[in-house]
Amino acid sequence: MVTAESLNEAVEKICGSGIRITGRRPVFGGDINRAYALDLSDGSVIFMKANLRQKIGIFEGEAESLDFIRQTGTIRSPEVLAIGTDGDLSFLLLEYISSGRPGKASSEELGAGLARMHQADTSAFVTGGKYGALHDHLLGSGMQDNTPMDSWPEFFAECRLRPQFERASSWFDNGTRRKIDTLLEHPDLYLPETVRPSLLHGDLWAGNYMVDDRGHPWLIDPAAYVGHAETDLALTELFGGFDRTFYDAYRNIEEIDPCYRDRRDLYNLYHLVKHLNLFGSGYLSPVLSILRKYSRE
Repeated sequence: MVTAESLNEAVEKICGSGIRITGRRPVFGGDINRAYALDLSDGSVIFMKANLRQKIGIFEGEAESLDFIRQTGTIRSPEVLAIGTDGDLSFLLLEYISSGRPGKASSEELGAGLARMHQADTSAFVTGGKYGALHDHLLGSGMQDNTPMDSWPEFFAECRLRPQFERASSWFDNGTRRKIDTLLEHPDLYLPETVRPSLLHGDLWAGNYMVDDRGHPWLIDPAAYVGHAETDLALTELFGGFDRTFYDAYRNIEEIDPCYRDRRDLYNLYHLVKHLNLFGSGYLSPVLSILRKYSRE
């Protein structure tokens, strides 16, 4: 991956001296970053994400996450070409993927590829513990804590749930805070240790994969870390967009514990509290409902 102090420098380092940007076309679909297809003077196209200069941490985390996924060799993800700053902007340059239409074959490939990724060796992605990542990642407007730990229930409680609950504390009354404290103090009552730590996409809803013009699925916009495979599966069910073909293909390669259903909502509690912090009261009711479900007061 190239690092550069200007966009033009990055393009020349990637494509060769004299190559210039000849056009910039907006690409829609993201909420946090601006995105463009950059047409180059040699006829090629690269994909660019841009944000404020001080938000470069978003791109550092995404670049590391994409690299993790590509290292597994199990499922397609865009190659990271360059990262850098240009004036008051930060940018990430990626391989450009021409989009196509999803279908049964792409759903099967996505499910099978995710299962294989969940089976891949994770030793290169975290040190000093079984779970976490090499670095913390800036996810949206907040930091995602990837401190390595050897206990999955402890990691999920301390590095996922606790930071979001602390940010959201003003939404909760005393009774709800007691439920939260019980959950955070005894996560092992609700979550098992993993049979095998897995590399996770980390933000796997339907908007974070795409299908190319040949019908192959690609994972995009990851916030990758090592954890329990069930957390990826849970998020695929939170906002929909994944069909039965996807889950059948996954199960053909990787068994899903029958007790997963008992834990699914707890995994998704992290994302719902995060959305409560980002978007407000519309997410309060499902958060409270899940807390009641798992309360053991």
